[in-house]
Amino acid sequence: MTPKSNSLGWSTVKFILLILGSVILAITIILWRIDNQRVERLRMDIIDSTVPNFSFLLNPITNFGKVVTDFRAYNRVYKQNQELKNELQKMQGWREAALQLEQANAKLRALNNLKLNPSLVFLTGEVLADVGGPFNQSALINVGALDGIKEGAAVLDGLGLVGRIATLGKETSRIIFLTDSNFSIPVTILPIRAKAIMRGNNSLFPELSFFDSEAKIQPGYRVVTSGSDGYFVPDLLIGSVIESESNFLINLAADFANIEFLRVLRTSKNKTVDDRVDLLKENTE
Repeated sequence: MTPKSNSLGWSTVKFILLILGSVILAITIILWRIDNQRVERLRMDIIDSTVPNFSFLLNPITNFGKVVTDFRAYNRVYKQNQELKNELQKMQGWREAALQLEQANAKLRALNNLKLNPSLVFLTGEVLADVGGPFNQSALINVGALDGIKEGAAVLDGLGLVGRIATLGKETSRIIFLTDSNFSIPVTILPIRAKAIMRGNNSLFPELSFFDSEAKIQPGYRVVTSGSDGYFVPDLLIGSVIESESNFLINLAADFANIEFLRVLRTSKNKTVDDRVDLLKENTE
């Protein structure tokens, strides 16, 4: 068989298929338009047999459309969730800053509520660092000689005596806390006005010593500075008496766990530390 005969054969087949297709299409159109009960039943049978197949074929496309729609909705919800998280983090940061400011303001208000002699002059300073250790209870504060502070000046928080200025710099000073084992001052026990010496012992409960053995000291009595050393002014609150197994201790009024802002008193008496040691010796004799 020659190529030419093959070409004629394939053309004939295509022509026949075209005629058959046209005939089928014409019959379908005629059947679809004939208003007859049998033809109507035939049309319904054709629809019933073909539509489920089309639905089966369309299901993947429909399901894919649902997946795309669900993904877009999820992506939108995810973005909204991230935006809400960012806003929440900002609000938490603002809340934390507000709490810190409120705490600082509360501490400053506590200093203002401390009742002192109106004639006393004081400066408010901020604690810069704790430079102490197990046997050296001290800290740095941001006031110094340029602020008119003197060595040995009393330092208080909003509740009571904290310590004194031990080392003076131009703009900063070192405070020795009254809990330090090298710290001692003459005190008065109220209301009986008994005299004693308070000594630091590197704990939050300094000791009372050198008091009159006949003094009827009771737990809960207030302990204040006596002023007899000429170093501290009198009646600065230190704490209250508590009783241990062997001696009396002082429950300090100052809040040593939250020392941030402190007041440094400025008085007209400029005693040095050496002068104070001599006066303490006189009080203990």
